[in-house]
Amino acid sequence: MLSIGHGYDVHRLVEGRRCIIGGVDIPHNKGLLGHSDADVLAHALADAILGACRGGDIGKLFPDDDPAYEGADSLVLLGRVMAYARERGYTFVDADCTIAAQEPKIGPHREAMRENLARALGVSVDQVGVKATTTEHLGWEGEGAGIGAWAVCLLDHA
Repeated sequence: MLSIGHGYDVHRLVEGRRCIIGGVDIPHNKGLLGHSDADVLAHALADAILGACRGGDIGKLFPDDDPAYEGADSLVLLGRVMAYARERGYTFVDADCTIAAQEPKIGPHREAMRENLARALGVSVDQVGVKATTTEHLGWEGEGAGIGAWAVCLLDHA
């Protein structure tokens, strides 16, 4: 049986933080604010996987008030989410992700993001899509206040 999940995440851009998206540390004058490393793309994909296996959301497994996850590497958390799904009898089929950011430019980092996500999930890079869009300077992403990401994921359950 195939099962689909959808994930969405957003983090504010602030000075004094690293800008980590899809496991890539992107040089930028601002970074993403969050309890962990605030990797908006890894978080959206984790929520999509959890949605597909009916496991709740990332906050259920990794509460943002738990000091154990302060500064956590979101790719490690993503790997743990996939292990959780596998323990429940699910196998990964495919995912597609979209990042909304006026800045920084995502294109030069897209393939590295795909590789990082696939490695964390233990799947082929061909099973993970990443694309980006600006919002033409509209909304909070377009104004540079934050970055959002959406992901859909398809899992199979025997």
